[in-house]
Amino acid sequence: MTVVITLIELKNPLKFFALSYNALQIIKQMKNTPVVQYKSTGFWTSHYTLSLWNNKEDMQAFARSGAHLEAMKQSAKLSNKIITLSIEANALPDWETAKKRLRAEGKILTF
Repeated sequence: MTVVITLIELKNPLKFFALSYNALQIIKQMKNTPVVQYKSTGFWTSHYTLSLWNNKEDMQAFARSGAHLEAMKQSAKLSNKIITLSIEANALPDWETAKKRLRAEGKILTF
């Protein structure tokens, strides 16, 4: 199974409203996918997601389509950087573990 850990660091706290709108659209899209589990957390300008997929292909099909793809196109307007990490695991890690691994091993996209 594939776990995806993501951090979005917003340019400023007011970008949260646009992020929330995008997140609602993405969650609607996710309901029609084979995602196994999803959760998110965040405060102020740092927002994290965790998702568990049966395989990498399902995750990539989701990420490259629909609301998620449209949100990614807007990333540079909303965020300073995004950090993402895909790992193989049978369950979602706890938040502390996920955040540590993301900071140590994640791919950083800066805008």
